[in-house]
Amino acid sequence: MLSPCPNIVIILCGNKKDLDADREVTFLEASRFAQENELMFLETSALTGENVEEAFLKTARTILNKIESGELDPERMGSGIQYGDSSLRQPRGSTAQTKQQCNC
Repeated sequence: MLSPCPNIVIILCGNKKDLDADREVTFLEASRFAQENELMFLETSALTGENVEEAFLKTARTILNKIESGELDPERMGSGIQYGDSSLRQPRGSTAQTKQQCNC
């Protein structure tokens, strides 16, 4: 396993997916490496935008799931994560959705 900390979230992004002819690592090799090291894996292309946003969303979803399951505690010092705007905080276990007004 690559990371000694089970709560750390790492995503392996294979970039330049649009340059398939110049590929040096196959999808299968990268996918196996990610699986063996317990990493998330996506191939992306900055040129076409393919999976770029998905990489961030997938990472954020994983972090959120770890918070909701109690694996990560943003209120614990040294957890490596913290809440941003305190007005967005919800009590643990709360399923109520709060609506924010956009003042754009």
